[in-house]
Amino acid sequence: MAQAASIYPPLNERPVKNTVVLFDVDGTLTPARRSVSPEMLQLLSELRHKVAIGFVGGSDLAKQQEQLGTREIPVTTLFDFCFAENGLTAIRMGEALASHSFIKWIGEDKYKQLANFILHYIADMDIPIKRGTFIEFRNGMINVSPVGRNASVQERHDFEAFDKEHQVRAKFVEALKQRFPDLGLTFSIGGQISFDVFPHGWDKTYCLQHIANEKNLPGGVDYTTIHFFGDKTYKGGNDWEIYEDPRTVGHSVKNPEDTAEELKKLFFS
Repeated sequence: MAQAASIYPPLNERPVKNTVVLFDVDGTLTPARRSVSPEMLQLLSELRHKVAIGFVGGSDLAKQQEQLGTREIPVTTLFDFCFAENGLTAIRMGEALASHSFIKWIGEDKYKQLANFILHYIADMDIPIKRGTFIEFRNGMINVSPVGRNASVQERHDFEAFDKEHQVRAKFVEALKQRFPDLGLTFSIGGQISFDVFPHGWDKTYCLQHIANEKNLPGGVDYTTIHFFGDKTYKGGNDWEIYEDPRTVGHSVKNPEDTAEELKKLFFS
């Protein structure tokens, strides 16, 4: 996998024609917030010789570099399409595509109202621990974590278990929906400790416009089959919209090992 993108066939010459395979990151290609395994990288490299591949994640590109790339290898060389922040930051074959901004869309005044409500809500919340970075501002969204994104790996596991029992994030989302019904926001629970907040339509389906436009680019392909693999494919999960979208063939997986098994059945059997 630690090879330059140029060794792979051009997009319009991949053996499995007009097909692209997109992946969620956390829980699909990697354990939550952990690094990808060498075995998964090797499998993705082999898959890339057959079809176009890409990831679509809610995190920014720096976090995806931490999980999927290495110090020597940029993540943008490992995938044909890199869709960070649901595709608000998009890279095709190492080149940046058009991007958009959450803060320009919502405006400073409305954002301050939203942020103030979130921080007050967390301050009044009774949960076992609180760490730091409760709101992470990203280009295409904000990520809200009741326990804080600075939580350790064990603290993340502990909060996930607590949340499953007490529905902390689900109740938080409902409070936000009631307080801001007219802002046009979507709230999507994903990972272990947080949920994303973004404009309607800026979920993971946002990246599909880049895939649709691919046929208009030099050497581009009209992708008639779009596979998507994700683990949060239930309603309210951050993979739900793209998993259910009629433009995709959705695959619900439990973990990276499950993803690998499904890929082997689909493309290597």
